[in-house]
Amino acid sequence: VIPSLVWVFHYREGLSWDGSPAEFNWHPVLIITGFVFIQGIAIIVYRLPWTWKCSKLLMKFIHAGLNTIAMILAIVSMVAVFDFHNAKNIPNMYSLHSWIGLTAVIFYSLQLLLGFAVFLLPFAPVHLRAVLMPIHVYSGLTIFATVIATALMGITEKLIFALKNPAYSASPPEATLVNCLGLLLVIFGSLILWMASRPHWKRPPAENAKILRPIAAIPEGTEVESTMTNSSNADKSDLRINTEAARKQNIKFDEAGQRSTM
Repeated sequence: VIPSLVWVFHYREGLSWDGSPAEFNWHPVLIITGFVFIQGIAIIVYRLPWTWKCSKLLMKFIHAGLNTIAMILAIVSMVAVFDFHNAKNIPNMYSLHSWIGLTAVIFYSLQLLLGFAVFLLPFAPVHLRAVLMPIHVYSGLTIFATVIATALMGITEKLIFALKNPAYSASPPEATLVNCLGLLLVIFGSLILWMASRPHWKRPPAENAKILRPIAAIPEGTEVESTMTNSSNADKSDLRINTEAARKQNIKFDEAGQRSTM
């Protein structure tokens, strides 16, 4: 984020909203800040060790909130580009960068809506969440990787268009700075994907068991407990086995639910 601000303030025209090139500069700054950095933090928010003691519901709201902020910043950055192009009579949506970028924004919006409807609101059944979670995880990581690739195409395209004297091929200081920015994007993206795919960064199941009551758990002092006390040893063993199996299944579903990446 800092190199992107240095780039637009030191080498470009800064930031404004008047149809000038300074309005276009909102695009790289907001994409890197929101669509790359904030989205990356949202992906690994469950996997940060100092969040493991927090309730899963709180982490869900933080995860959804960060993704919403990233979505808002991405939309504003897109508006800045179209507004600048229209003010300067520059054609829209002609480059591969623009095609993939708009596709990423659309799919990210769908991913966000699906995440709210299925994983945040309490209406979706547990088995539906378990079925959709692998798709949710895969699509989230794919969108994030696509955003990194699109950002790299965008900053390269900008340097080719903007650097005339000296040209990009002459490696002026601005080109070196932006190339280093691209390397930082790759490193950051690689770290996020590594943390999101390593089992030892996963939120421990024991913390989930403390926070969420198993579906099949039986409260003390209920009629069911009294019946168990008076039943035969065989009946108690069967019920204990069934209860333990249901408890393990619920924790398995919960482990799937807490790996949300949106």
